[in-house]
Amino acid sequence: MTEPQSSTPPVTLRAGLLLFPRLTQLDLTGPYEVLARVPGARVDLLWKTLEPVAADTGLRLLPTTTFDDCPELDLLLVPGGAGVNDLMTDAETLAFLSRTAARTRWLAGVCTGSLVLGAAGLLRGRRAGSHWSSRHFLAAFGATPVEERVVVDGHVFTGGGVTAGIDVVLRIVAELCGETTAKAVQLSIEYDPEPPFDAGTPSAAGPEITGFVRARSAPMLEARARAVDVASRALAEGEGTRACEAPRSGHLRA
Repeated sequence: MTEPQSSTPPVTLRAGLLLFPRLTQLDLTGPYEVLARVPGARVDLLWKTLEPVAADTGLRLLPTTTFDDCPELDLLLVPGGAGVNDLMTDAETLAFLSRTAARTRWLAGVCTGSLVLGAAGLLRGRRAGSHWSSRHFLAAFGATPVEERVVVDGHVFTGGGVTAGIDVVLRIVAELCGETTAKAVQLSIEYDPEPPFDAGTPSAAGPEITGFVRARSAPMLEARARAVDVASRALAEGEGTRACEAPRSGHLRA
């Protein structure tokens, strides 16, 4: 007797999106919506446990895979949000990102998620983007801040704030699966933005609106500056220690 054929396509793209407390949910759910519509894609939400995680607006999200059970990935993506301030000095998360990125084909940071990649030592010498209010912090991790909505440097994709995550992942889908697939996904979600106001960047919004947003974000950004300082120092010390431990023969360890 012939067994029925499954209508589910084989997994051809395995993506892992980091989920953490006080992330900005659209940094995560925008890319998730794109990736989940790619034929053959399997998308996991990664965290230390499988307990619900609250975003910065209170929305609760469920991880699907823990760090310990994370499979081999084609794409590892880190979103941003207020929670990156704690994440940049979270040794367990940084170690997970570092070892997972070493065997992942593509790496992505959305919004201030790029700062976490930097804290993990994954952006040194690379061009990278981030949310406009935090882009300058990238330099502390040896990256070159770039004022572009999507920044591509080799296998690393980063981008601007929040909504730019959709653009970042569409570019990745085009690289992985071809432009036809990426365009089909874009059409399926009717991603054809026509914002009601031209206020999506500081230059477009003007000094009054930009100043208002900066003032409202000042406490969080001050805390972020302190976290970046601690994280960048720890990264430099760790890299210095590894350099001292390298064999004296001139050949570095793999």
